[in-house]
Amino acid sequence: MPTTPQFQLTMAASDADVAAAQALRYKVFVAELGGDGDGVNHAAQREIDRFDAFADHLLLRDLNRPAGRQVIGVYRIMSSRQAQAAGSFSSAQEYDLAPLLASGRAILELSRSCLHPAYRSGGAMHVLWQGLADHIRKTDTQILFGVASFHGTDTAAVAAALGHLHHRYLAPPPLRARARDSGYLAMDRLSEADIDHKAAVLGLPALIKAYLRLGGKVGDGAYIDRAFNTIDVCMTVDVAQIPARQRARYEDPHK
Repeated sequence: MPTTPQFQLTMAASDADVAAAQALRYKVFVAELGGDGDGVNHAAQREIDRFDAFADHLLLRDLNRPAGRQVIGVYRIMSSRQAQAAGSFSSAQEYDLAPLLASGRAILELSRSCLHPAYRSGGAMHVLWQGLADHIRKTDTQILFGVASFHGTDTAAVAAALGHLHHRYLAPPPLRARARDSGYLAMDRLSEADIDHKAAVLGLPALIKAYLRLGGKVGDGAYIDRAFNTIDVCMTVDVAQIPARQRARYEDPHK
C-alpha cells in the first residue's frame, strides 16, 4: 500500500464496478476466510449473489493502485424499494425481519462489507462510513440493519462474546429480528454472571464493535452459516440514537 492512499468514494455505476466489488469480496470472504456457497465463482474469482443486481454498491478506491485493482473497500446497500424488487432483503435468508418490516420506519440494509487486507489499519473504513453517513442523510434513513459475522463455526469459541451481546445489547422487541430455525444458535447459553465481559469484548469482530459504538443492538439468536464459514448476528442501529460524538466523526460539516 502506498504511504498516502488517494481515496475515491463512489457508488457503482456499471457492471464493471459491480464486478470489481465482487472480486474484492471473493478475495476476502472466500480466499482469505474460507467461505463458499452457490454464489462463489472460483473460475472468475468473484463472490456473487442474486441481490447484487438490485442493490447499490458503495466502492472505495485507492487511485494510487494499478488500474483494475483500485477497489479496496465495499459496502452493499439495499433500501425497502430495492428489496421489494428483489423479493426480500438478503438478511431475510437468515433472519425473520418481521419487526423491522412492520416498524413503519425507513430502513436500510447494509451487507457484504469488506476491506482489502492492506487497508485495515488505516483510515479506509472511516472513509467508507463517511460515505454511508452521507447516503443516510440523503435518503432520510431511520434504521440501519444487517448481519455481521464471526469467522468460523466453532460455537464454543464465541459463546462468551455472544452472551455479552445478548445480555447487554439485545434489541428492543420492535426492532428484534429472530434467527431462522435452520441455523439458530442461542446467544444466552452462558449467564451474564459467568461471562468475563472484558475478555468477551476483545473477542468481538471489529465491525460489530463499530456498530455497538453507534448504539447498535442485536437480534434474537445468532445464525450458523456453514457454507460461508461464519456465525452471524443481526445488528440494528436506530439512527436517531447514534451518540453525538460518533455522529460527528462521520458527518461532513459542510453538508
